[in-house]
Amino acid sequence: MFRLFVTNTHSMLNNKPLADRLRPTTLDEVVGQQHILGKNRILRNIIESGNIPNMIFYGLSGTGKTTVANIAAKSSNKALYRLNATNASVSDIKNIVRESDGLFGQNGILLYLDEIQNFNKKQQQSLLEYTENGKITLIASTTENPYFYIYNAILSRSTVFEFKPLTPDDISVALERGLEKIQTDDFPDTKIICEDGVMRHLAEKAGGDVRKALNSLELAVMYTPPDSEGNLKITMELAEQCTQKKSFKFDKKGDSQYDVMSALQKSIRGSDPDAAVHYLARLVEADDIQSICRRLMVIACEDIGLAYPQAITIVKACVDSALMLGFPEARIPLAEAAVLLATAPKSNSAYMAINNAIRDIETIDTGSIPRQLQNKHYDGEGNAEKGQNYLYPHDYPNHYVVQQYLPDNIKDKKYYEYANNKNEQAAKEYWDKIKKNAK
Repeated sequence: MFRLFVTNTHSMLNNKPLADRLRPTTLDEVVGQQHILGKNRILRNIIESGNIPNMIFYGLSGTGKTTVANIAAKSSNKALYRLNATNASVSDIKNIVRESDGLFGQNGILLYLDEIQNFNKKQQQSLLEYTENGKITLIASTTENPYFYIYNAILSRSTVFEFKPLTPDDISVALERGLEKIQTDDFPDTKIICEDGVMRHLAEKAGGDVRKALNSLELAVMYTPPDSEGNLKITMELAEQCTQKKSFKFDKKGDSQYDVMSALQKSIRGSDPDAAVHYLARLVEADDIQSICRRLMVIACEDIGLAYPQAITIVKACVDSALMLGFPEARIPLAEAAVLLATAPKSNSAYMAINNAIRDIETIDTGSIPRQLQNKHYDGEGNAEKGQNYLYPHDYPNHYVVQQYLPDNIKDKKYYEYANNKNEQAAKEYWDKIKKNAK
């Protein structure tokens, strides 16, 4: 089965990339992201109100972050400036602020700062003054987790929106528009025949990145040789050549980056080194070294923990080696870390302990810190209770003395439970013996 489109000749007349020519100018034209841009969803409501706050757009490349920022700037009637943190500096921001005092910035300025994770802490701090005094409304985008890479003061003053990878169905809509655009604008008289399945193949191979899909489509049209009748027939073989390296973010079942990360951690947690190496390989093929390194270190603490406390040290050494080497060699220490973690004994006791403690702090009145633990060096004349009464454990046998450490309200709480592994059971046996004989 073939699908028929019409263009004029084999050479493309428009040098502007197809993805830029198709960039949406309204929210209704944006494909995907319905969880934040659908009817009555929060980001749509914000943009349609025209009252744009500071925002952070978080997601993979080609998911619509820049497009939505452009639409937001248009609705706000503010002057739009764009900077990329990869090559921008604080002086560039200062220059923009100076312009805001002129006629061009009379309605305020919206700064779209792409790849904000490439700004260091000091550079990010320089934005605070201008966002707080209203000189700049900031929309920052990042492909990295903002809670790892963006300064807390900026996060607390911004609303974070996650842009999810586009599905093949979303991308197929954009590809249809793209082919119609080529037909209408460039060559309206030459037939383009797409072999059945070509468009779906391009959509599935794009890894959730609509720009990548449109680039592949444009490449296929531009470099398909005309047949004897002057038509362009895009075959599946040619489409496969235009998408030789498949992104891991989506396969035919729609796996996303976050799914692969989850599968890696769950495979290691489940002590399956073969599955762990498989999912690591997907991430390696996508050149996603930063995400791999962060996740392996989290796993070492969350899932292996005190059952093998040396794991974090070894994984840190592997991670440092990988970052120093870069790909392709980085795959070797990363694989070493993944296999080590998958075959190590497991314990989540420390992870559960901190989670339980945080839950209590957030939900109940835990009370004041016991007096003996406070930083008390002087008691006022009106204080009936004199002296801190702290017992220094090193002055007692086995460096231990019975003493209350938790606040009165939760003095009997147990957050940490020794897990059933060699290391923690050895520690439990030691402390059971010490505490049994302590006064």
